[in-house]
Amino acid sequence: MAQGGYMSGIFGTSPVSPLQKHMSKVYACATELIPLFNAVINEDWNEVARLQKLISDLEREADVLKKALRLNLPKGLFMPVSRQDLLEVLLMQDKIANKAKDIAGTILGRHMTLPDSIQVDYIRFVERCVAACKQARKAINEFDELVETGFSGREIDIVTEMINKLDSIESETDTLQAEIRSKIFTIEKDLPPIEVIFLYKVIEATGDVADRAQNVGSRLQLMLAR
Repeated sequence: MAQGGYMSGIFGTSPVSPLQKHMSKVYACATELIPLFNAVINEDWNEVARLQKLISDLEREADVLKKALRLNLPKGLFMPVSRQDLLEVLLMQDKIANKAKDIAGTILGRHMTLPDSIQVDYIRFVERCVAACKQARKAINEFDELVETGFSGREIDIVTEMINKLDSIESETDTLQAEIRSKIFTIEKDLPPIEVIFLYKVIEATGDVADRAQNVGSRLQLMLAR
């Protein structure tokens, strides 16, 4: 298919749909962190390698969508939203996929394992971080409705409610992260120091997935307030 035909197929008349497509790809990328960490717990390194490649491929596909949207975003948008706002949301979505890719790469590269005492908590933590991404995607999927209603009426209440729920999920991930860090602190002396350093890095990066999802919601909220 010719490049122009491909682009018009993606874009149609509004940049909202490609933004939503990008967020769906980003969410697909983040979701794979759940089976990845399960494979880490099982020390199934073939499965970890397969999932790391899948996450990397999905991140690359998200990157293609991001670049296409940037290149084809009309200069003069007749919409109640600025070009800059759309690009900011796109950037924040992009950071979620980048973070998932970084986590998977670090884990595979170092064959990292999780101490027994945090394994159950960690899966719960990852699941809630992915839930934050899902909630961000849900809010972005309402974007076209917001545009159609000119950012007014009942639709604003619906999206505000979604963003509030996203904030609540992110707050939950902060609590889970603090509990996991506390458990590691009690066993630090029994672990190789370099492993402890990387463990804390991966915990922080996992929490960043939820933080970046919340950033998507915060940006949407700013747009609602204008």
